[in-house]
Amino acid sequence: MLGLNPAILISRIIVLLTAFSVHEFAHAWTANYFGDETPRINGRLTLNPLAHLDPMGSLLLVVAGFGWAKPVPVNPYTLRRSSPSAMMWVALAGPLSNFLMALLASIPFQLNLVNLDDLYLSFAAQGSSIFPTPIEFLWEFITINLVLMLFNLIPIPPLDGDKILDYFLPDAWKDRMAQIRPYGPMILIVLFMVGPYIGIDVLGWILGPPLRFLINLLVG
Repeated sequence: MLGLNPAILISRIIVLLTAFSVHEFAHAWTANYFGDETPRINGRLTLNPLAHLDPMGSLLLVVAGFGWAKPVPVNPYTLRRSSPSAMMWVALAGPLSNFLMALLASIPFQLNLVNLDDLYLSFAAQGSSIFPTPIEFLWEFITINLVLMLFNLIPIPPLDGDKILDYFLPDAWKDRMAQIRPYGPMILIVLFMVGPYIGIDVLGWILGPPLRFLINLLVG
């Protein structure tokens, strides 16, 4: 954290406050739309960052560029009474909100108001200011939102991808996933925290190709 360029650090803190808050609010709003008042009762139907931030997940986002917020409490039984697909839509709402934010932030690139040459020049001049330039902030905003989207779509519990995949699985496979689910957090720790220390970059293998594709698509 101390080794980060101050401009990047400021950018990531702002992105942290925005991306996580909108992501979790999207979960809460969608659950509330399908009739579950649990998020509202627990104070999560808000864009206030203080209601959503997790200390460790927030620190990792600032330092490593990915992390997590406090999960929104949802009552799946209330949702199922509303619609069999409701839990899937609640889970998908968070990653979808991150993609929409990245898409909005890419508009200046799409309209050629800024380009990659401007970005390279801005990065080359880093150190001259402690504050990010607009293009540096846009780049951090786009990439971190895309990383959060892709990371949360990984179908390992407790990530959103697990609940999305569960909706499409046959019943026999759902039982198998239910057996694996309690070990999900441990699997994530091994893959994404222990793996890099032994030379296994699972995060890069899984997220790298789709991240590069989306950045090329949005930024050009």
